[in-house]
Amino acid sequence: MAHKIYISATDQNAGKTTMSIALLDLARKAGLRIAFIKPVGPKPVDYAGGQIDKDALTVAQVFGLEDQLELMCPVVVTQGMTQRAIRGEIPVAELEAAILAAVAKLEAQCDLLVIEGAGHSGVGAVLGLSNARVAALLKAPVLMITGGGIGSVVDAVTLNLALYRESGAQVRMLVANKLHISHRETSLEYLRLAFTDADFSVVGGFDYLPTLANPTLKRVAKLLDAKVHGDQSALMRIVHHVDLGAGSTQRMVDQVKANTLLLVTNSRNELIVTLANLYQHRPEYRDRLVGLIITGISGVSPITQLILAESGLPYLRIPKKMSDLFLTLHEFVSKLSGEDSEKINLIRTLAPKRFDLPATLSQMATPRSPPAVHQE
Repeated sequence: MAHKIYISATDQNAGKTTMSIALLDLARKAGLRIAFIKPVGPKPVDYAGGQIDKDALTVAQVFGLEDQLELMCPVVVTQGMTQRAIRGEIPVAELEAAILAAVAKLEAQCDLLVIEGAGHSGVGAVLGLSNARVAALLKAPVLMITGGGIGSVVDAVTLNLALYRESGAQVRMLVANKLHISHRETSLEYLRLAFTDADFSVVGGFDYLPTLANPTLKRVAKLLDAKVHGDQSALMRIVHHVDLGAGSTQRMVDQVKANTLLLVTNSRNELIVTLANLYQHRPEYRDRLVGLIITGISGVSPITQLILAESGLPYLRIPKKMSDLFLTLHEFVSKLSGEDSEKINLIRTLAPKRFDLPATLSQMATPRSPPAVHQE
């Protein structure tokens, strides 16, 4: 019988797909047959003439599981579906039957089935398919991912646990993810103390790393629906900093950090020309600058455009206010895609250092026994 792990979280963007990839990679390296399913997919993308959740597509591309795609997301949440569900036009029993059928087929062909939820415990409730409900339906032990704090984490975990318990799902492991290195051991110590009497174990996940947390230039371009001009080999570079080119030219040249995406207005010809020349002739500025986003309705001057084109410095032209774009970029949280080779390779490298697959499978199979209470 295949091992099943239901990966949930206390909130969105906690690292569920990262965890899925880590566990699947460890399992494949251990010689296990692997499979993945996202029972309810709230973020559909077009693929091969149909629609699939983008996390399911990412995992399929990373592990070459495209032949399983038709089973990897039995309920794709398309536009208008939630309204139809509320009106009673989509029977919950049919959706549950589709999920159960897909899981049964995948279980028959694998040794480890990773089941990825969609956000916190209540996501999907509008369809009658909250994460807690689906985990209980599939009789799959839950691995819950949370953040790297203490007080806010305890609050969020307690809130989410209530719905899992009410639904009859069993949370077996809590993974504190995106931990800051300087506070890692302290955070884990206090979380274990806070959940001393719980029937799940508390383990540390990945540390907070800009490479995993931040988007590539290509993802930024997709977010802004814009074309990247210039050096196309920079598309997969990861943006660690987003900065405003609002200071003097000299100040901006001096303070630009490594892997920076700089927003400049179309009127800053001197700054654009200077950065273009530095990018073309000074290798250290190729490391510092991922590219430019040039804002404003009108174009730059012809000579500036010529120098920029000759330099190869990647840039995007966005006819919006710089302040609006800056806010959009800072609110943007990158999601993994199958094309993010640097991130995928990093996950594969770090996974064996953070997770022991046999121990994880054992803990997921058996509830943790809380410490005995000694009475005097």
